Amino acid sequence: MLTFLDLFAGIGGFRLGMEKAGHKCLGHCEYDKFANLSYNAMHKPKEDEWFERDIREIRTENIPRADVWCFGFPCQDISVAGKQFGFRGERSSLFFTVTKLIRELKEEDRPKYLLIENVKNLLSVNGGFDFLKVLVELDEIGYDAEWQVLNSKNFGVPQNRERIFIVGHFRGRSTRKVFPIERKSRKILSN
Repeated sequence: MLTFLDLFAGIGGFRLGMEKAGHKCLGHCEYDKFANLSYNAMHKPKEDEWFERDIREIRTENIPRADVWCFGFPCQDISVAGKQFGFRGERSSLFFTVTKLIRELKEEDRPKYLLIENVKNLLSVNGGFDFLKVLVELDEIGYDAEWQVLNSKNFGVPQNRERIFIVGHFRGRSTRKVFPIERKSRKILSN
């Protein structure tokens, strides 16, 4: 069993998957009050579970030490539905707030794994330069990265939604490769 933190938690999709896989959530961070209401109703966090509303206000001394940090940083500046400012945008650049927190931790306190999700357009926004920034940033804080675009329709979700998933492995403490994952579309409804 791994322990994990759920950052930019939304309504808790990462938490749902991680708990179904047998892992334990130590806490979450979510700015949106309505997402938090849904998160709390769905997951019923324990009273002593760590919570921070604003990722920008987290102090490293207050973060529980976890094996995995899960996060889908804001995609509004990256999505094809938005203006595609990429990391020049205020929201999507919050990715660097997370990596700054990791930099501030002693190496022995850093998570073994980072599980990162975002829209597929992260690969190509700003000519692919922003994705390169992600890889360079992860490398500089000690993580080897692997990634794959996955479509939710191939995992039993009645939605055609492609997302990039990035797994960061902290050098020297985790080496197991995760990707590629091969799944064919599964039937959701049957007669």
